[in-house]
Amino acid sequence: MSQHYARTLVTGGAGFIGSHLVDRLIAAGGHVAVVDDFNDYYDPALKRANVAPHLDNPRYRLVEGDIRDGAKISALVESFAPECIVHLAARAGVRPSLTDPMLYETTNAVGTLNLLEAARYHGVKKFVFASSSSVYGLNTKVPFAETDALLRPASPYGATKLGNEAMCHAYAHLYGLPIVSLRFFTVYGPRQRPDLAIRKFAERMLAGKPIELYGDGSTSRDYTFIDDIIAGVQAAIAFPAVGHEVFNLGNSSPVTLAELVAALETALGVTAILERLPEQPGDVPRTFADVTRAETRLGFRPSTPLAHGLAVFAEWLRAQ
Repeated sequence: MSQHYARTLVTGGAGFIGSHLVDRLIAAGGHVAVVDDFNDYYDPALKRANVAPHLDNPRYRLVEGDIRDGAKISALVESFAPECIVHLAARAGVRPSLTDPMLYETTNAVGTLNLLEAARYHGVKKFVFASSSSVYGLNTKVPFAETDALLRPASPYGATKLGNEAMCHAYAHLYGLPIVSLRFFTVYGPRQRPDLAIRKFAERMLAGKPIELYGDGSTSRDYTFIDDIIAGVQAAIAFPAVGHEVFNLGNSSPVTLAELVAALETALGVTAILERLPEQPGDVPRTFADVTRAETRLGFRPSTPLAHGLAVFAEWLRAQ
């Protein structure tokens, strides 16, 4: 039997994925608390705009705070008493993690541990953790399946997410906390972070500026539209997990960098100016999600082709 929760705490709920999830939870009649530190990884004004529609809603609570602040997190969980925590907050991005690995380790490791401790101590019924395809690292077997060995992360970011999953497993094992870890594969769509390739490329293309292409264009990613991801997260919230369960959420249809640029040219109606650069350390050659387990157990069926998703994204971007 699926489970439905009236009160949900969403960490990172002002961000790209988090704000879309909050929209759905509020629309469904739920009570939602968001914790976000509005850091300057990208313009905080974009995150302020994401939360603005709900600020006057009595079923919405916004707490500005850092997930590394264990006392604040514990107090929030105690006062709001969520039945479910969806932990999306993290320092994200592969390349920046090479520059400041300590920030990534402290935020992602300590922050996740604080949330798990608060969930255990205050009797939260369900914990959903946002992991990443980066845990697969230099995996050569495709498509990537949840049963693959995970010992070759290619970046500090990927290593932190792998460590977070291990801690989730430990807490599920020790304390009987039902936890679902979701490995997201390159999410895109309206409100996408400006540092991610699709938005960064699109903004530069519309401005007539060159886009930086690392490598020969043959690297591939499993781009997954935001609506499909949110459907997967909602299914994970309702899923009656036992122990720690892990699912890939991807489109299961990898696209090369060269193909992505061509698709963006079509969606935007402009021709890209290319600036070719060497491959970047920390980048992996491909990502490719095997979503069989998510389809079988969560009912997850991504339904948005890249061309349609990019058209929706382009319409949103032009309206900004």
